[in-house]
Amino acid sequence: MPNSDNCIQATLTINSSVHGVENVSEIGRFSKGTVLAFDFGKKRIGVAVGEKEMRLAHPLTTIHGEMTRQRFEAIAKLIETWQPVLLVVGLPIHADGTEHELTQLSRRFARRLEGRYRIKSVLVDERYTTITARSALGELGIKGKKQKPMLDQIAAQHILQSFFDGNYATT
Repeated sequence: MPNSDNCIQATLTINSSVHGVENVSEIGRFSKGTVLAFDFGKKRIGVAVGEKEMRLAHPLTTIHGEMTRQRFEAIAKLIETWQPVLLVVGLPIHADGTEHELTQLSRRFARRLEGRYRIKSVLVDERYTTITARSALGELGIKGKKQKPMLDQIAAQHILQSFFDGNYATT
């Protein structure tokens, strides 16, 4: 369940564009259920949550630390609590579409999530999500170092919302 610190963050308006999605086979088989999204980084992992039926993403938490075991223990607790039917992982790529070091690390992270928890994972283009998250926080008057504790989870929110907007938008 979201804590009181996340209530303010849940009010953020998301102005992200629809991004590309990888590993899309089978994602349509679940029309309902919780989805967890991850903004993977070497030092922190931002996490967001949303319901497929509502198609609305909310920031959840930030997992701190570089130790793999600790990260996956924290993720296991989130999975136990939220019981997601799908996991979304942001895929960082350069503005021109080329890959970089974090691209491969994020792909590996998504594969490991799927392997450990037996929950389908998809990769979503996360270009500009940190920039839009930083901007959204700035609009709320949260600037500079005060953004750090919540920036990654807001970026994860943007990743998840772009997934919902791109895959479940009503026509």
